[in-house]
Formats: sequence, structure tokens, C-alpha cells
Amino acid sequence: MGLADQLMVSPGSRVMLQKMDPSSTPDIKGKPEGERLLSEMQSRLARLQMELWAENRRGLLIVLQGMDTSGKDGTIRAVMSGVSPLGTRVSAFKAPSEQELDHDFLWRIHREIPGKGEIGIFNRSHYEDVLVVRVHDLVPKDQWEARYELINNFERMLAQNGVVIVKFFLHISKAEQKERLLERIKDPVKRWKFALGDLAERKRWDEYMTAYEDALSRCSTREAPWYVIPSDRKWYRNVAVASVLVETLENLKLKVPQPEWDPKTMVIED
Repeated sequence: MGLADQLMVSPGSRVMLQKMDPSSTPDIKGKPEGERLLSEMQSRLARLQMELWAENRRGLLIVLQGMDTSGKDGTIRAVMSGVSPLGTRVSAFKAPSEQELDHDFLWRIHREIPGKGEIGIFNRSHYEDVLVVRVHDLVPKDQWEARYELINNFERMLAQNGVVIVKFFLHISKAEQKERLLERIKDPVKRWKFALGDLAERKRWDEYMTAYEDALSRCSTREAPWYVIPSDRKWYRNVAVASVLVETLENLKLKVPQPEWDPKTMVIED
């Protein structure tokens, strides 16, 4: 069983986050091995991105969700450091604008979906509309309750149109979040990342865990699986995400187009 199989939420299963250890490191013995594997995965991912671009038949959508300080930005920097900016785009979804609120909740998401050959990375995503919206009671329950099925249908439509979807929940403990928030407060370089609202959100930890459990359980499908990544150890988080991405792309059996000319006959004059 590969690492992806171990971390994937099996479609139809019920997620219980309290039974998943965010400090665990399945399949990897320690940080030195993890860093070595990450370097290998970065190289393989760079090659696979080139093949995805050259094939130009499918796009890759990476969704990153997690509590504050779970490491969404850090994951992007570490895992994607070897890929070319050409054909790669990061989209961050914060509170919707007035224009976005004038449309359905998936409108702003659909505009950012990667095209053929491209990699799109979502730092937060359409799942905010069954997480923040639910926890803060921003819309009636019947509205956010209906969104699970709408999300599944939306992702199924994307998959049928060549978008490969991989979704990661970066699972950290409440104790680890406290340490990371304190680090932000103490470090002048990182202080800008801290907001008073982070403390208010932290008070709703249990509500968020319940909302995440529902999203992970109800929206992990064959077309768009969720992966729960133990993220208390940053080195493990990075190599686990990289490994799942490499395994996903290699399973696509990407095919680089062959030239219509014979390389053996090509002569370049001095």
C-alpha cells in the first residue's frame, strides 16, 4: 500500500479527526529520510509537470485546506519549488467580494480552474462555503447543507472534462497551532501574519473540526479524493503532499507527443 492509499479518505467512509494523530509520520522513519525523499519528489514532480504541459490533455487542481498555521503557504513553497512558474498558478480565496456575492458560491472558483496542461493550486477553496459559512452561521443551514452535493457534482463535472483533482486537509493539533501562533507573535519577521481574528477562530476549534469531518466524509469521491495529511511536523507534511502528487501524476501515464520528424535524420549545420 502506497502512502497515498494510507492517507486518502475512502469514499463513503466517516472521518473522525480525533482518532488521527497529527504528529504521526506514516511510512517515513524520520526527518533526514523525509528531507531526502522530498528532494527526490521535487525532481520527479518537475519532470511530471513538463510532461503534463507537453501532453496538454489534462489539468491538475490541488486544493489545500486547514486551520490557521497549518502550513498552506509553506507547503506550496516547499513542494512546488522545483516546478516551472509557466503553467502554474496559485489562487487564494478569502472573504468574497461584493461582485462575487452577486453570483453563486462556485462562480469565483470556476474562473480559477486550471486549463489543459496547467497546475492550479487553491489556498483555501470552495470548501470555505461549508466551513467558515457553516461555523459562523452566515447562511441558513438548508443552504450550506445543500452545498455538499453541489460541490460533488461540480468536481465530477471538472473531472469529466480532464481536471485531475487532489484535495489535502493539513491536520494539525490545537497545541501545535498555539506554538505556531506564539512564534508569529515573537518573531518580528513573522508578526505580520498574525491577526487578532486568529484567536477568535481558535475558540471555535471544535466547531471547525466537526465541519471538516463532514466535508471530508461527504466530499471524498473517486473523482476528487481527500487526503488527511498529519501536519504537526512540517517536514512530514511536505514530503507527504509531494508523494501523493507524484503518485497521482505517475498513475495518469502521461504521454509526451512524439515529433512527426525522425530525430536521426536531423542535422544542424555549424
